[in-house]
Amino acid sequence: MKKKYTTDSASDSETNFGYRRVSRGEHAALVSNVFQSVAHKYDLMNDLMSGGLHRLWKKVLINHINPRSHVQFLDMAAGTGDITLQCLDCLQKEGPKHSKGFKATLCDPNDAMLEIARKRAVDRGYVKGIEFITAPAERIPIEDLSIDICVISFGLRNVTDRSASLSEMHRVLKFGGHFLCLEFSPVITPTLAPLYEAYSKHILPWLGKLITQDRESYQYLVESIRKFPKPDILAEELKRAGFSNINYHTLSGGIVAIHSGWRI
Repeated sequence: MKKKYTTDSASDSETNFGYRRVSRGEHAALVSNVFQSVAHKYDLMNDLMSGGLHRLWKKVLINHINPRSHVQFLDMAAGTGDITLQCLDCLQKEGPKHSKGFKATLCDPNDAMLEIARKRAVDRGYVKGIEFITAPAERIPIEDLSIDICVISFGLRNVTDRSASLSEMHRVLKFGGHFLCLEFSPVITPTLAPLYEAYSKHILPWLGKLITQDRESYQYLVESIRKFPKPDILAEELKRAGFSNINYHTLSGGIVAIHSGWRI
């Protein structure tokens, strides 16, 4: 099943699009164009950009998710569906009783990304208990207190209004519901920082141009990491959104961080 959701007219206030300041309405359109442009090569570019490390980071995230039966699962900014598909793979390995009642909703503002996710799910035989919704994180068309686990992986830095998005994800969680965020971090260990800076500044945009003929989109993705808040600041934002028992830990020398919070 696929639902379409349309936002109201954007406010005139500004936000960051990489290093640029743009209106909120312009930001949503620019981000949409980025992912519309790179969708067809998105998975390949993730491998090239991270040297395959994104697979390890996602495995760590899946361990935190701990997929199990009778769970309402929300994959926000789901992209091409990696996280949900890995959860379903884990449940399938455990046997039918472990996957019984697991229902996944993949939500993303970009139709092109969700279409890839839908095709990947069908190709792997996942056609029941999975739903696709086109909607922004700021306005999730899901009822209050209906989700057990909400995950956003490499998507929070691309939302137009982070505060509103976090509040929305808190709203849809049941009491006792778990929120998890896997995201790039701007805080890199000093020994790794010079190499990482050179790689992200020069190599990543070059790879974007080589593989997708779109240097600008990958230049934005690099800049979006630089403008994203440090892990301790994001933890404070989670607290303001209503989450409790918040913690985080970094991986690969601080390149990424996993934040965890609960609705209590």
